[in-house]
Amino acid sequence: MSERIEEVMEKFRTRLRESGLKSTSQREVIVRRFFELDRHISTEEMLLEVKAIQPSIGYATVYRTLKLLKDQGLAVPKNFGDGQTRYDPIFEEDPEHDHLICLTCRKIIEFNDDALSKRGEEISKKMGYELVSKKIELYAECKTENCPNLPTQKK
Repeated sequence: MSERIEEVMEKFRTRLRESGLKSTSQREVIVRRFFELDRHISTEEMLLEVKAIQPSIGYATVYRTLKLLKDQGLAVPKNFGDGQTRYDPIFEEDPEHDHLICLTCRKIIEFNDDALSKRGEEISKKMGYELVSKKIELYAECKTENCPNLPTQKK
């Protein structure tokens, strides 16, 4: 995993230089942690993660860095119907992977299903279209008793 992170860090630095931007220590911390976590994450969640490493990092820096990653094609913003944008890190995999979102615990699971993708192409063709892109989001309810992903409830 560390080799994979170093590759994406170098790609980030190169794209910054090409854009005439500087690689600051705060950006480095944010980007490294973003790829180490390798999950869908909101700006607020990312802020908590990086403050544990470098407490002086602020919300605006995290927000701008995540937007920068999106602009560089290293992250994809996702909205799963809860009013919060989450950023999905993109290494070299297909950014068009699909998602199963739990409505109960909000866990997000990435998946690729060739049969489902093929069916989408077949439906498009049958209707007289050529499929250019797809976005499949399945919303389900967690059936796990005492699910560890449930948000903590205030007493």
